[in-house]
Amino acid sequence: MNGLRQFATVALLAGITQPLAGQEATTRLEDTGTEFIIEVGPVDIPVPMEMAGHDHAGIFPPIGTVTVPTDGYLYGFDYEVVDAQGNELPSNIVHHFNIIDPDNRELFLPISRRIMAAGSETGGQSMPWLLFGLPVTRGQQMVVSVMLHNPTGEEHLGAALRIRLKYTKTGRPWPFFSVYPYQVDVAFPAGDKGFDLPPGVSSKWYETSPAVAGRLMVMGSHFHELATKIVFEDVTENKVLWEGFPVEDEDGELAGVTIGRLYRKFGVKIVPEHTYRVTVFYDNTTGETIPDGGMGVVAGVFMPSRGQDWPTTDKSDPLYILDRNHYMRVVRGRYDLIKDGGGAVSETTMKMDADHEHTAATAHENR
Repeated sequence: MNGLRQFATVALLAGITQPLAGQEATTRLEDTGTEFIIEVGPVDIPVPMEMAGHDHAGIFPPIGTVTVPTDGYLYGFDYEVVDAQGNELPSNIVHHFNIIDPDNRELFLPISRRIMAAGSETGGQSMPWLLFGLPVTRGQQMVVSVMLHNPTGEEHLGAALRIRLKYTKTGRPWPFFSVYPYQVDVAFPAGDKGFDLPPGVSSKWYETSPAVAGRLMVMGSHFHELATKIVFEDVTENKVLWEGFPVEDEDGELAGVTIGRLYRKFGVKIVPEHTYRVTVFYDNTTGETIPDGGMGVVAGVFMPSRGQDWPTTDKSDPLYILDRNHYMRVVRGRYDLIKDGGGAVSETTMKMDADHEHTAATAHENR
């Protein structure tokens, strides 16, 4: 998603990722007048211990909450990782981060809105600030969830993640249009989003409808290695609205996905009366089932139609509560487990401050 697109980092097919103990990190926000700088740290990033012949380990700083200090419109972001001396570290230390708005709901589900998410291949992104902006208000709460890992082979002590949210102040003629993030995941409605990937060709899908009418202005996605494409379609009209495909680096590794800048044709209209489906396709050539090897989510920027009122957030809704408990790491597991009260995190597990254990292809939290 260009600007506020929501897709995470490259999957790690060969690694077993195990959360490390929670560290004494804090989450802080500084307002420069043009950026909200969210800093998470300090965090020690050790060289991972080998586990079952692999060397990937997830590091989960404690969930943090920051308060928006002034009214404005978000139009982009960038991020960096620095060591204790302020020297920039490789960006691939960031596995992914999520910024969540607990007071406003998602477009397709009555759960907390995901403002943005990014991973190592995402890089800094911006929307045209004159045209588009996500409104935020003074006093608004933002929950910050981060996963780091260490593919560098070197220890980094006292590291910090700095997320720079670019914004324009209110009271100006721009941006011309208020837009909002959205996402549709094949593992909706709540819980861990990774799923086991069987050998050969397979697919997984989810169907839903938006709460209000409007236009999809940007569409991006995230999936894992071995995915061949992801499709978003209007089931009611039997019409494909967008397809995303893998983008590989010079070594043939998954480095990102194609992006749909739909605003160039003023977006794609969607309405509550229609049903929409997201489907991700895989071709697992390993000959074996890969635990948590699959994932598929589309996300982007949505502009409501004129006169459409965004539905209020019902914090008593059971699905809202379940989703919040998951991203706050009170419960963990896939929806089938946690919907009936399973997946409660014990006191010992909470001290590890891990959203969930990750295996082969790293099931990204809260996506």
